[in-house]
Amino acid sequence: MTSRLHLVACFLLVQFVSSLAPAWAQYGDYERAPINYSNAEVNDAVAQLIDKMATGEVSLNYEPGHGYLRSVLEALDVPISSQTLVFSRTSLQLQRISPRRPRALYFSDDVYVGFCQQGDVLEIAATDATQGATFYVMEQDQQSSPTFVRDKGVCLSCHASSRTQNVPGYLVRSVFTDVSGRPRFGSGTFLTDQTSHFHDRWGGWYVTGQHGTMRHMGNTLCRGDEHTFDREPGANHQELSKYFTVDDYLSPHSDIVALMVLEHQTQMHNAIAAANYETRLALHQCREMNKLLERPDDYLSDSTKRRIASSVDRVLRYLLMCDEFTLTDRVVGTSEFANEFTARGKQDSAGRSLREFNLETRLFEYPCSYLIHSPAFTKLPDEVHRPILGRLNDILSGKDTAPEFDHLSPAMRQDLTEILRDTMPEFKQLAQNP
Repeated sequence: MTSRLHLVACFLLVQFVSSLAPAWAQYGDYERAPINYSNAEVNDAVAQLIDKMATGEVSLNYEPGHGYLRSVLEALDVPISSQTLVFSRTSLQLQRISPRRPRALYFSDDVYVGFCQQGDVLEIAATDATQGATFYVMEQDQQSSPTFVRDKGVCLSCHASSRTQNVPGYLVRSVFTDVSGRPRFGSGTFLTDQTSHFHDRWGGWYVTGQHGTMRHMGNTLCRGDEHTFDREPGANHQELSKYFTVDDYLSPHSDIVALMVLEHQTQMHNAIAAANYETRLALHQCREMNKLLERPDDYLSDSTKRRIASSVDRVLRYLLMCDEFTLTDRVVGTSEFANEFTARGKQDSAGRSLREFNLETRLFEYPCSYLIHSPAFTKLPDEVHRPILGRLNDILSGKDTAPEFDHLSPAMRQDLTEILRDTMPEFKQLAQNP
């Protein structure tokens, strides 16, 4: 009896600490039940491609200079127009990266592909609907049977921290970069998303596009410190040929609109994955506690409810673009990215989509993330998925008057309600039967 009481006391302590700091509780817990991150089977886009390659349904072609890059992008339905270029040495193949030889990053809604000139491997990350971000590499040597290899922890040294919301995930960093591409961490770094000031974005990245009087850190090397860093020379560039040989890449662009979408998407993915993990962990720990206390298996403790509610809040803040930086000038890209991205959107009966851009005062015309339509969001545990949609309905209907959503005007709320009702059957059902 004494040992059982001791076990219950220890478990209560864990539950108490978890309820106080859910993000902290996630850190490292994803390698244990119920997440089992490294050993769980996944069904992301790369895993599906691996299966198709095994049956001969898909084969990859090698191309001198780019290896398997173009073929992999095509097989994973990742648009070339999504290309962004980063010259800071802040990734796996850092010795292959410099201002004269930037790393190219391509992305779709759920896949990210990294390519280095003369690189040993392609770096790929794919979002599994249940397990979140999964990392792979593919050797760039010509082979009869090219193979994806799933990473077992190397990538997580950078891709599982507070910068990724304490789950395996994605991030866009802005750094002060010297002439060789090395980041000057002593000058500070910025984790960027849609809330970031323009002034702090894209250090160590190339940027093509117009942005008027706003200034960013892109296209510029750090020759002194953060106090002498001059943003003016890197502003409003239409092309990049003076920096490096653009013909060495699939596209000459590092489109500013693609960069802004990438910033939003990475942290939105992380918020969804964090809600997934935290809910599964909370439910698992609650069920274990229920066994010890001989409570019904479906009993939810107050600490479990608080952890799930915190996840709901975090997802909604990213989803509805809370604290988004207000643009003070119009942004215009240089590639076909904006048109191709918009064309992939689910349209309502009036032809509206969550993927339509504003780019004059904010990123999207309708400030609700398009990733609400993603498999990762749709397959969130019901215990957190239903409350997110329920509170979203309350916010848009005006029933929930939380001040963090004051940026949504009545017209915006009406537009979003109509778009979501037409494009999300589960939201329509909830809106009709609250």
